[in-house]
Amino acid sequence: MGRALVLNATYEPLSVVSARRAVVLLVNRKAELVHSGDESWASEHLLIPVPTVVRLRRYVRVPFHRRIPLNRRAVFARDRHRCQYCGRRAENLDHVVPRSRGGDHTWENIVAACRACNARKGDRTPSEASMSLANRPHAPRRHGWMLIGLGTIPHPSWAAYIEMASSG
Repeated sequence: MGRALVLNATYEPLSVVSARRAVVLLVNRKAELVHSGDESWASEHLLIPVPTVVRLRRYVRVPFHRRIPLNRRAVFARDRHRCQYCGRRAENLDHVVPRSRGGDHTWENIVAACRACNARKGDRTPSEASMSLANRPHAPRRHGWMLIGLGTIPHPSWAAYIEMASSG
């Protein structure tokens, strides 16, 4: 079963729900269809396109900002599973400034790396190892929690509403 992105009345991403739940929101007139896929669901009196993006009709106040936990899956999602030194498939995490040399365990100091680059860099900084980072590490942006939770954007129609956790 597919998933749908739920937008607030202001077009801000709120959550991801099943396509079935999105259809229920549409039928109950709590949301309106923004984008749909190629499929439709039919009942005796209705033909409803399967939604990929719905927008709530009323504004929902969100009292907190989601904090993205720093973990292996999140770092790989941010770096798109690519080594930040050579571009190959990443298998490890690397502290840019090694912890043994005072580096912190923060978003700004951790990158995805392949085994070869991680071993080559060792307990040195990238400049000491004559290596350079493809992208400067950063905390995921505002809606990066969604990308990290999903791993990828399941439908192209979502990209316009999600601030991608891209590099730079």
